[in-house]
Amino acid sequence: MASNGAATQHTAFGREARPFEGKRVINSWKDGHVAFVEMDDPPANTYTHEMMRQLDEAILDARFDQDVEVIVITGKGEKFFSAGANIGMLNEVTPEFKYMFCLHANETLQRLEQTPKLVIAALNGHCVGGGFEIAMACDLRIARKDAGKIGLPEVALGVLPGTGGTQRLARLVGKSRAIELMVTGKTVSYEQALDWGVVNDLFEGTAEEFRAQIADYAKQFCTPNKAPMAVGHIKRSVQSGADLSLQDGLALERELQSLLFKSQDAKEGLAAYNEKRIAKFTNK
Repeated sequence: MASNGAATQHTAFGREARPFEGKRVINSWKDGHVAFVEMDDPPANTYTHEMMRQLDEAILDARFDQDVEVIVITGKGEKFFSAGANIGMLNEVTPEFKYMFCLHANETLQRLEQTPKLVIAALNGHCVGGGFEIAMACDLRIARKDAGKIGLPEVALGVLPGTGGTQRLARLVGKSRAIELMVTGKTVSYEQALDWGVVNDLFEGTAEEFRAQIADYAKQFCTPNKAPMAVGHIKRSVQSGADLSLQDGLALERELQSLLFKSQDAKEGLAAYNEKRIAKFTNK
């Protein structure tokens, strides 16, 4: 998905990647101030514990990289964003390993959700099961029109969506619809998901055009167009505040606002408004 030959795949942002046993199944690179993190395990980009460890590492690297202002999570290829956990792996491991696997996956997605940078899920293909759970931990979900289905069909395996699905879907669509989707196990089109507010927007075009559209979309939230600190603090205020009382949420909002008022970007934004010009933000 990198443009202008700027891809740095199979490495961490700004340093050598930590060696893993087995193959690397997470690719990462930067395009300007946008970090791309791509799940790469054909044919369906299903995740094992090894992939989740690599995803965790990529999230932390993007979080600590001061040059990264927006993170995009996507899948390799045209058919799947991700079909979720690798069923073959789950069929071979002990119940104790399954529990630790789900615990680590939950921690990884919470880290993604709480990272103070905007995270966009670029849904390039089918997004089901644990793949949908990854997407729900992102702040925005943009899908390629007619690229696939979305849903949580785990009930057909005799289990529940165990990587945040029961909790995040209910918060997105309400308890009744979330229960209906999960107990029926049905998957729906991205058009239906857009109507329900699960997906933020649909982009039309080929897979290659979708990659370019996502890059352009993500860059609108980067300098000099936006103040990334303001974007990140909005995200933090909403994500963290949603689990607080109204009074505690308002207190969090005030604290984050006080930090922004001290920034150079806030001074630039206010000055540009008064001077009737376009602000040029620098992430300072």
